[in-house]
Amino acid sequence: MSTNNENNALEPTAIPLSNAPITKQVRVWDILVRVTHWTVAAGIMANLLFTEDGSDLHQYVGYTVVALVVIRLLWGLVGTRYARFTDFFPTPVRIKNHLADLRQRRNDEQHLGHNPLAAIMVLALWAVIIGLGISGYLMESEILGNKDLLEEIHELLANSLYLLIPLHIISAIVMSYWQRQNLIKSMITGNKQVKDQRSTVE
Repeated sequence: MSTNNENNALEPTAIPLSNAPITKQVRVWDILVRVTHWTVAAGIMANLLFTEDGSDLHQYVGYTVVALVVIRLLWGLVGTRYARFTDFFPTPVRIKNHLADLRQRRNDEQHLGHNPLAAIMVLALWAVIIGLGISGYLMESEILGNKDLLEEIHELLANSLYLLIPLHIISAIVMSYWQRQNLIKSMITGNKQVKDQRSTVE
């Protein structure tokens, strides 16, 4: 009798499962989003740091980058869920809710793709790139007579990238820490780790 009691005492007792959320991988960024993102980044860095202003290579890289941004803009209309403007366009309501989440130190679970502040940055970068392409084309084609003004506009837009790009990178690093999610890696793999709402412990 005592032996049975001893054996029962040695048996593992039921231990409550952890309440830690179970995560799953979700494909957020499709292949077109990832390819255009990194190719545009490489092209911008090439023209800012390595190619000679006004050279054929500089123009070729610049027009290629602009073409990729145009493709990405079109994909924002007809592409996959998280690539579409309807998912991430920074409306006043979305910005307000996102800022409220940040103030409360909560993750913005409504925006698995770009959050509203990131969307503002992305749209600003795209606008600058398209502006560079237009001003560069007008300079070389000499359609407009005031070439000096076009050169100043082109240079101003190019210099703005020295501010926008580091801000974009720093923001990605900060939000990676905030969300405990490697956002740079997710733009390579296309995947993000999210809570599995269906996997709850009774």
